[in-house]
Amino acid sequence: MYKLSGKVKLISIILIVVGALGIGYGFITAPSTIDEAKEILAAEHSGHGEGHSSSENTHAEENNTYHSTEMNSAAHGEHASEANSHAEETAHGENHEDEHLEHVLHQLQTKPWSATFIAAFFFLMIALGVLAFYAIQYVAQVGWSPVLFRVMEGITAYVLPGSIIVLLIVLFAGEHFFPWQNHELVAEDKILQEKSGYLNFPFFVIRAIIYVLGWNLYRFFAVRNSRALASASNYGPYKKNFKFSVIFLLFFIITESTMAWDWFMSMTPHWYSTLFAWYIFATMIVSALTVIAITTIILKKAGYLPFVNNSHLHDVAKFMFGFSIFWTYLWFGQFMLIWYANIPEEVTYFTLRMEEYNLLFFGMLVINFVFPILILMNSDFKRIPWFVVIAGCFILVGHYIDVYLLVMPSTVGAHGSFGITEFAAILFFLGLFLLTVGFGLGRAPLKIENNPFLKESENYHY
Repeated sequence: MYKLSGKVKLISIILIVVGALGIGYGFITAPSTIDEAKEILAAEHSGHGEGHSSSENTHAEENNTYHSTEMNSAAHGEHASEANSHAEETAHGENHEDEHLEHVLHQLQTKPWSATFIAAFFFLMIALGVLAFYAIQYVAQVGWSPVLFRVMEGITAYVLPGSIIVLLIVLFAGEHFFPWQNHELVAEDKILQEKSGYLNFPFFVIRAIIYVLGWNLYRFFAVRNSRALASASNYGPYKKNFKFSVIFLLFFIITESTMAWDWFMSMTPHWYSTLFAWYIFATMIVSALTVIAITTIILKKAGYLPFVNNSHLHDVAKFMFGFSIFWTYLWFGQFMLIWYANIPEEVTYFTLRMEEYNLLFFGMLVINFVFPILILMNSDFKRIPWFVVIAGCFILVGHYIDVYLLVMPSTVGAHGSFGITEFAAILFFLGLFLLTVGFGLGRAPLKIENNPFLKESENYHY
């Protein structure tokens, strides 16, 4: 029976503490005034080179000279009407600049919230994807995978703390993330007014609570029945899990879709894509399968899974490969159709990401598609643990970037970057994930008993 080692506990706690300090640093150093935002913008602009700065200074000097000339002529009664007209334009420009700076200040204040949400959702989606894959195994009555059920149950232990944290973030940081929660903006926007029947805070909260309750209730009853099966005199607990899994998958299909709309698409409420929910699901499931594979390899190497063979690993790696292709298909389908149609409301989503996050945008595509193809295309490589781990590391990094690009451009615009807060958020939730999954794996023997497909799974060879 697996027991979380003291070394892993210590590492996890250190990660949580260091991560929490880094996240706190991000919130403390976020600008609180427009003047501080101006300083940050000045520092960003200085990075573009002296030529850019000198041109801005020259332009500013020309404006100051022009303003001075106009004011003098107005004082002498010359061209008074032109001076007044120009003064009005100048005032309008200053108001526009003030509005812009307020918007930038809001974006910079949102940055630590965004970094925390990205890491929080990334680890939640891994556990949630494993939960969905676990339910699929029951519904499909698959014969190869029951020896991995305890691994899946251990990973899904993170669904409870992970979903609660994400729920709290989207509720308390909602005004930072979702423009439709700004009543003044909604009052001036007909599109948001038309969507207000769905995008309103009370209904948003109700939906979010339903998601979290439904996911965790299924996990609770499924794991309880799975453990009860070991001492049961019949297959009653297994039959219950079959029924619960059918209901859960129907529930999951709906809630995963609406969750994707609520927590991601509504960050840019004018934009929409009919493929978006499937795209989030593909990111979720391929990351989940990757963690199943890596966890299985680690436990088997430590001697906890002697009944797992290379054929089991081959099948998990095959799913990693297949869903990586599926993710790429959805990415290209969504991008190509929107870009080719060139509808302003749709194409602006990709324009921002391609212009301001160019390296990450196309680098993510290479990491999530090219590397899995190169490493996992060969059937023999899927049976080699270290090959699968290498592919898994690339996949996880690539899909973290994927989640990053879903959130950061929508919430902070062109001011996104990867710094202390982003790295600290990863450390914090990685530590929490390791600690929770470690305790989850130690709750029951890693070998299941009395499952109707156990013998088939133990003797599985492909």
